[in-house]
Amino acid sequence: MSQIKPFRAYRPKAELAGQVASVPYDVINTKEARALAAGNPYSFLHVGRPEIDLPEGIDEHADSVYAKGVENLKKFIADGTLYNEDKPCLYVYQQRMGDHVQAGLVCLCSVKEYEDNFIKKHEYTRRDKEDDRTRHITEQNANAEPVFLTYRAVPYIDHVVDNVRKGKPDYDVVTPDGMGHTVWTIRDEVVIGELAAFFNGVPALYIADGHHRTAAAIRYAQARRAKQSGGPEASFESFMAVVFPHNQLKIFDYNRVVKDLNGLTPEQFLAKVGEKFEIAPAPQPQPEATASFGMFFQGKWQRLTAKVGTFPVSDPVKSLDVSILQDNLLDPILGIKDPRSDTRIDFVGGIRGMAELEKRVNEGAAVAFAMFPTSLVQLMAVSDADQIMPPKSTWFEPKLRSGLLVRVYED
Repeated sequence: MSQIKPFRAYRPKAELAGQVASVPYDVINTKEARALAAGNPYSFLHVGRPEIDLPEGIDEHADSVYAKGVENLKKFIADGTLYNEDKPCLYVYQQRMGDHVQAGLVCLCSVKEYEDNFIKKHEYTRRDKEDDRTRHITEQNANAEPVFLTYRAVPYIDHVVDNVRKGKPDYDVVTPDGMGHTVWTIRDEVVIGELAAFFNGVPALYIADGHHRTAAAIRYAQARRAKQSGGPEASFESFMAVVFPHNQLKIFDYNRVVKDLNGLTPEQFLAKVGEKFEIAPAPQPQPEATASFGMFFQGKWQRLTAKVGTFPVSDPVKSLDVSILQDNLLDPILGIKDPRSDTRIDFVGGIRGMAELEKRVNEGAAVAFAMFPTSLVQLMAVSDADQIMPPKSTWFEPKLRSGLLVRVYED
């Protein structure tokens, strides 16, 4: 079963929603956050990236940064920028990117279900990033940004959500990147109960994006448990998330750029690549099927297709395109043993397009690889097998906006 609960969100006045809504903390650096929030005192980046309100060069993990985040959140609440819902509600959050539309439910999800592996992960987290977000949650006493979850689609849940979307939205904003963000509030207790009942039949939820935010919420709950006995209904036993049906989500390719050829000449490099891949002229930069790759090298695109027997088809991790490239080319040929830490490799989200890969190579990188996107089916298969994807396997778009719905712990 999957438990979802309504909650009393803190959310912006309708006329301020467009100014409050901000990109998530983890898709920009401090410099970019300063630029995005410049001249906008309502931007939620003042809460998610509070170092932007302190002198340049400050350590983003300094005590004063966390204190500033608390101060800014309290100010938003005190001055009415964010107001508290008068009763527990669920919310429908729709995103539009061009012709692509996805609609999920904003709700509270269960800490225990994560601990019992009914909310499944697919990537490792870094302790330093966990520490940072845990401290933000602890000091702000809030889930300032939602976790992005998915589930195998249930037609009747879609039906209920679609009925809600026929009504007038509370927010309907277009952010500077052209993405549409629309929110409806579900106040009807009958509809809330109906949705909760149908989610009871959903066997598992999957983290699509936000592993560090999830881990931080779990650590916060476990720390609170150790100090007090609140029982399963305690507010810290849940965390805020947006849950989307899997068949509405879009995963982009997450491409690779490598700075050098590991001491090989171009001829040696191509000869070694040819041992595991068929090499042919590329009709287009992006591959059209799994186990094939676009390679931009020496000013032209080529198609690499993994030869039969070069990877285990039935292994949910080793059969991923990112694993095929890593195990048969990046590691053995280019010497990239750990793509998490090797500074010779960089990763480019597919939202930037193939021109960005060409630009990187033309500016001095040795070679770029265009990937076929990982699918939601593959992601869930890895999670169901209790395995972990290689780093930088998925790039979800559009990104959730922060600040439209905030959860403050009530006890």
